Parts: sequence; structure tokens; C-alpha cells
Amino acid sequence: QVQLVESGGGLVQAGGSLRLSCAASGRTSSVNAMGWFRQAPEKEREFVATITWSGGRSYYADSVKGRFTISRDNGQNTVYLQMNSLKFEDTAVYYCAATSYRVITTYHSHYDYWGQGTQVTVSS
Repeated sequence: QVQLVESGGGLVQAGGSLRLSCAASGRTSSVNAMGWFRQAPEKEREFVATITWSGGRSYYADSVKGRFTISRDNGQNTVYLQMNSLKFEDTAVYYCAATSYRVITTYHSHYDYWGQGTQVTVSS
């Protein structure tokens, strides 16, 4: 089992920045990549970004490319999501997830473990 704990959400004005953190514990040796997803009210959960543990290869949704940056600290088993130039439409609950898939994947069904979520609210 892998446990994921997110932190760093909050309320920010449009144009501002936030940094989310996700600390992984437990059987982290089974994890090959970590991802961030988000879900706004009455909307489907959508992919935001992912990064591989080894090599640090990353991939982003088009909607956040150039504004968000995903990074990881292998020693701390932590992944970060730096969010800049936030927009009202970025408002959502953000979830951290872990997958054993050995290739980049954006499908939430491919992720085995999930955090509890952290709310990000962007005021316009």
C-alpha cells in the first residue's frame, strides 16, 4: 500500500500562485510515476500533470502547460505542483495519485493510489 497526503491548497486571486505538495509513504518502491488530477464541481476528474520517479520525465495537460510545473524530490518521496498565473477555471479539488505504470499515462484509471484531495479556489 502507498499513502499519499496532499497539502498547499487555498484561496488565491487570479494571476497568483500556489504550490501543492504530495508526500508518499509506504510501499513507494512500487511507484513509477506520480500525477496530479483535479475535479471541479459537477465535472469529471481531469488529468493535470505527471512525472516519472526515475528520469523525472513530465507531461502536462494543454490547459496548464506553461503555467504549472510538476517536480519531485526522490529523497523525500514528495511531488510538487507549482501553479502560476492561476485562472478562475483552475478552481477545483486537486488530487495526487501514484501509478506503477512504466510509461507516461494520463488516465485516472491507471493510477492505483490517491490522496484525499486539497481545495484550490481562484477568485476572479
